[in-house]
Amino acid sequence: MNPEFSERLTEAATRVEAKLEQLLSHQPQEGEIARPVRLMDAMRHSALGGGKRLRPFLLIESARLFGLDGEGPLRAACALELVHCYSLVHDDLPAMDDDDLRRGRPTVHKAFDEATAILAGDALLTYAFDVLAHDATHADAQVRIRLVARLAQTAGFGGMAGGQMFDLMAERAMAPLPRAEIERLQQMKTGALLRYAGEAGAILGRASAADLDAIIAYSTALGAAFQVADDVLDAEGDEAAMGKRVAKDAGRNKATLVSLLGLDEAQRLRDGLADQAIAALKPFGQRATILAEAARFTVARDR
Repeated sequence: MNPEFSERLTEAATRVEAKLEQLLSHQPQEGEIARPVRLMDAMRHSALGGGKRLRPFLLIESARLFGLDGEGPLRAACALELVHCYSLVHDDLPAMDDDDLRRGRPTVHKAFDEATAILAGDALLTYAFDVLAHDATHADAQVRIRLVARLAQTAGFGGMAGGQMFDLMAERAMAPLPRAEIERLQQMKTGALLRYAGEAGAILGRASAADLDAIIAYSTALGAAFQVADDVLDAEGDEAAMGKRVAKDAGRNKATLVSLLGLDEAQRLRDGLADQAIAALKPFGQRATILAEAARFTVARDR
């Protein structure tokens, strides 16, 4: 791994962890009546102490590409991570993927109970918009409105939630999905949040229309590469290293490009998508070196 990239990834994860710790404290904030201890504990169990924080990292680095750093991008990155964590809590429920392990620890419904897990997911999602809409995220209300609107679209029925619905429907389908439908499912379920990471950083940095398009092309290709890499890891990864159950896609009739194309072809596709993401960064030259390394890391990771 590129040393500078590794250092920046670790730095971002540390900053995000500290900010999430602060945001998810047990102390009620202005405008709140109370923070139930059990609910906060469940939210903290989901959001703290684990994960690569790749999505927040991409948002922070995208904003940095346009000359913006500090509290605003950090808050937006945490909002994005809250949405991601909510999705994991709900995905792990018995009605969805029925997983017992996440990041090497019991899933929220196992550590607490199903009702608490549902409420924790609901609260994480809702709180993300509270964090994003705060004037500490950006002084310009129009920028905050764009961030909120795009995250709502990204997380909703036209994005992540819709992708999850397509995924559930695919499990019950009598025949394998065609490639175009699998790619659409994955673009929505997994790719949408990764695309938002790049887009939100550019919005915060007031990128030009052309630069915004380039970042969206980058993060869209990276999101697709990430999902194929995830499917490859599920097929051949190590459960202890990944901290979650593996080889579950085949057992649940999951619609994946690995099942459709085979492992070797999926790996070639994964690498090609990473190359596509890197090519989209060409307008930024050497300024985008870290983002290019993020694309390489996405396909080389082992968990």
